[in-house]
Amino acid sequence: MRLLGFLVIGLIVGWLAGHLTRGRGFGLIGDLIVGVVGAGLGGHILGFFGVHYYGLIGSFVSALIGAVVLVSAIRLIKQA
Repeated sequence: MRLLGFLVIGLIVGWLAGHLTRGRGFGLIGDLIVGVVGAGLGGHILGFFGVHYYGLIGSFVSALIGAVVLVSAIRLIKQA
């Protein structure tokens, strides 16, 4: 059940990050990958700055921050 929740949050966060960065997203699988990788990236970014988060909302915000950073980096690389 925990894995399913992680994947659902990853999908939502990936889709949301794709749209927040003025795009259309990357499709179902692409959004899921971006959301899951972004969740890990967000945890590392916030941990680096000493920010601790708790609960579902904290995890969601952390994942969203990481996914937005990841999508922005992907778009920057694609433009170059």
